Amino acid sequence: VRVPVFVMIRPRGGDFLYSDREVEVMKADIRLAKLHGADGLVFGALTEYDAVMSRLTMCLLIAAACRPLPVTFHRAFDMVHDPQVALETLISLGFERVLTSGCDSSALEGLSLIKKLAEQAKGRIVVVPGGGITERNLQRILEGSTVSEFHCSARSARDSGMKFRNPNVAMGASFSAPEYSIKVADVAKVRTLNAIAKNIL
Repeated sequence: VRVPVFVMIRPRGGDFLYSDREVEVMKADIRLAKLHGADGLVFGALTEYDAVMSRLTMCLLIAAACRPLPVTFHRAFDMVHDPQVALETLISLGFERVLTSGCDSSALEGLSLIKKLAEQAKGRIVVVPGGGITERNLQRILEGSTVSEFHCSARSARDSGMKFRNPNVAMGASFSAPEYSIKVADVAKVRTLNAIAKNIL
């Protein structure tokens, strides 16, 4: 691909309180991502009290030798108790970006906090809105937050090629996506989102 690839370092789903073993997995993943040409790394960790885990983050940044790659703190940020304090911690640790929905269920709903964080950052870190961003709300988010970057999945559902479909079995949680629908990146959505952003930024 011709665009920079930032690799997510996350050993499992769920919360962001990691065991020593999971930290070792994260370090190994960082080494592999760098070895195979990653352009940047994306990760995050919290304490049991929902604060940015400085000790672990420093361990991952320094001991696992992320540098010289740029690092982004992902939406673990949205689970912190005090986002203003957490932002200063990330700045002091040397993160280039933080991905956030404004500590709400979507970037649109968390727009007021995203704007406050961008103002607080004063160019020391890039605040990247993410979470529920679509071609229908991107303009409002960009104009309402004064940010210069955004994150979204830009996906569409594609029907499965399966001919036989067993209606009695669900593979996973009851609220998961339908078994015979596949989420894929949608080129048309990406182009539309890019066009909207170029008109505003």
